[in-house]
Amino acid sequence: MTDGVGDFETWYRDVHPRLATSVALVFGDVALAQEATDEAFARALERWERIAVMDSPAGWIYRVACNEARRRLRRTSVERRLLRSRRHERVEPPAGELWSVVAELPTRQREAVVLRHVGQLREVEIAAAMGISRGAVSSTLRAAYRSLRIALADPEPATEER
Repeated sequence: MTDGVGDFETWYRDVHPRLATSVALVFGDVALAQEATDEAFARALERWERIAVMDSPAGWIYRVACNEARRRLRRTSVERRLLRSRRHERVEPPAGELWSVVAELPTRQREAVVLRHVGQLREVEIAAAMGISRGAVSSTLRAAYRSLRIALADPEPATEER
């Protein structure tokens, strides 16, 4: 085998179906096997010059795919145990007129208000969570507060007839 990317592509087309099927049969899960095998091939491509000259590049791929499948199974198992061990508390949205009005805000404004007042995050933390600048958070919150003031404003008192 030579060590060009073209050679990898040819080798991949030939070997991938057999290795993915082998991993699927060993683990009994086609989706897991496909993901693990794809990950192993991606790693092989990154190191192709070194992998191509091994005695058994397919053996290396198989071992990496099996290790990846085991890692994913362990992670899934840990996640399931954690979920079973946690109390399942029902999350209720805050009640009241204010929060029903917040629910009507545009998505970005609603998200910023919730992160600020329910999540108790600072603007810099909200910016990181939302993937926007701190200045954008400030202006989003100002717009949200303006909308809330308008929506929650008491209607003008009716004038009584004398």
